[in-house]
Parts: sequence; C-alpha cells; structure tokens
Amino acid sequence: SYEKICRYIARESQAVVVSVGYRLAPEHKYPAAYEDCLNATIHFMNNIEHYGVDPARIIVCGDSAGGNLAAAVSQTLAGRSDLPRLRAQILIYPGLQALDFNLPSYQQNRGVPLLFRERAAFYVLQYLNGDASNVEEVLEGSHIPPDMRLKYRKWVSPD
Repeated sequence: SYEKICRYIARESQAVVVSVGYRLAPEHKYPAAYEDCLNATIHFMNNIEHYGVDPARIIVCGDSAGGNLAAAVSQTLAGRSDLPRLRAQILIYPGLQALDFNLPSYQQNRGVPLLFRERAAFYVLQYLNGDASNVEEVLEGSHIPPDMRLKYRKWVSPD
C-alpha cells in the first residue's frame, strides 16, 4: 500500500527510500515490528556504501504506527557510535502517547474519522499484546499505575 508514495518521495527528493515491511499485530506482538525496523535500519546503515547513500543524510520516517517505530528506532540509534548519525526523523501523525487517552487532543478529536479515540486505544492494545478486551480500562486510564502517572505528569498532562 505504500509503494506509490515511496516511489513518489524517492523520485521527487532524488533520494533512496527503504520501506520496511515489518510484522504486524496482533499476529506478531510487540516488539516484533520494532525489531524488524531496527534490524532493517542497522543493516542498511552497515551496508550504506552498497546503496550509494551519503551517511550524513540518513532520515528515518514513518506514519501512524510507523511513526512510533521511527521514533523508537531513532532513540535507539542515537547512542550508537558504531553507526552513522541520523540526520532527522520525520513523524507523520505518530502514535507516541498511550499513557492517557483523556488528554485534550483525544477529547477534542474523539469523533474525528479515521482514528477515533476508542479505535486508538484498541490498536495500542493490539500492538502491545493482541488482546483488546481491556479497552474500557485503558480509556479510563486505569492501565497506568498512579506512581507512573505522577512521574510523567510533567510531559503528559492536560496542562
């Protein structure tokens, strides 16, 4: 489903685009998709001369769940001195926050198609463990221990 857009980006930017066909949930639970993306990125970076790519111009990109994976791969590679440094990460409507589905953005956009609030929680559960039976508890916020909620309140809060 991404071949046309990848070809377009490659053609218009005159860049090499590598699209990773990672394993999908719920059949393949976390961390399968992350490991696939990380391994593919490391393989690409270790063999960069074969692809004719300037190692100073590597960008990791993803949308939706792929945005989450691109962010995770970028964070993992940030501390690696044995690989080229990433130039940037491009995250297109990434799924980055599953601590609180009651934040203003979730409330304001709860009925906006395509990714309704309930559907976002459902997909997070599918990604993590393949079982969406606890979606109501996740929407209520009871999946996060109180001490963790306090710890991350500075970054994840309505304020």
